[in-house]
Amino acid sequence: MTIPSSSPSSPSPPFLRTRADYAALFDSVDTFLLDCDGVIYHGPVVVPGVKAVLQLMRDAGKKVIFVTNNATKSRAMYKKTFDKLEIPVHESEIFGSAYASAVYMRDVLDFPADKRVYVLGERGLEDELDAKGIQRTGGTDPEDRVFLPSMDFSAYEPDPSIGAVLCGFDSGINYKKLCKAYSYLRDDPNVHFLLTNQDKTFPTHGTTFIGSGALSSPLVFALQGKREPTVIGKPNKPMMDAIIAEHHFDPARALMVGDNLATDIAFSKTCGMRSLLVMGGVTQRDEVYGDNPSAIVPTFVIESLGDLAVLQDK
Repeated sequence: MTIPSSSPSSPSPPFLRTRADYAALFDSVDTFLLDCDGVIYHGPVVVPGVKAVLQLMRDAGKKVIFVTNNATKSRAMYKKTFDKLEIPVHESEIFGSAYASAVYMRDVLDFPADKRVYVLGERGLEDELDAKGIQRTGGTDPEDRVFLPSMDFSAYEPDPSIGAVLCGFDSGINYKKLCKAYSYLRDDPNVHFLLTNQDKTFPTHGTTFIGSGALSSPLVFALQGKREPTVIGKPNKPMMDAIIAEHHFDPARALMVGDNLATDIAFSKTCGMRSLLVMGGVTQRDEVYGDNPSAIVPTFVIESLGDLAVLQDK
């Protein structure tokens, strides 16, 4: 098989099935960017063959980077997940949207030390902000995890210390939090409006539930025409900027491996990379090869990343 240098214009990407196909692709890649859930594991279960494939990559001197839109976990938390699954990973190889958001605020926005970010999010997002020395409020603070009493809006006053609103996945989302975030963005055009990602849903236990993009949608809708958010995670470029800043690789020799057309595959196109779509995740086969396929077309398709394990047999 001849490996193209960019995504094909054909609406029907090649489905890799043979050892020769796998070898040609493997040899053409220096850096593998790997989505996690749906590619490396499904919940608590490692995808068969993936451990062997990761070892093949490392033995061949390939750079391996795990790229996920999950903003609930810090890199340290993800490291524990990989450890539990007995997958050797260095913390520096993990790029979640929580970490990427903290990097973006510190290195791109040069967020002022005397300002605070109001957080809609979980402990993992807070940990990454803390690690970068970014002051914060909101998030898991018990004061914000209560409902607005009797629709009393008197407590909402401008807070000059707020320099940004950062929205991630927040299992404690409520009207009070949304009103606080909205008031900061409404009253001061200099307050940055940031989303860790815009995932509508997330997969778990064989189904899907509401994602962080859906949770932040009331703010996006309420501010429509007035404020547009900067979205950090896949498929947006700020995620790639954060990765490149630390790993310095050539996107033309990189491959994004994922199970989601709207995030993983679109991310590869945004950032000038080729892509490998794995089946068995959130994307259905008809979305690629059906009568009305998606306009987002991967470079290659494979049943599972674990299929590359046949390359260990000389």
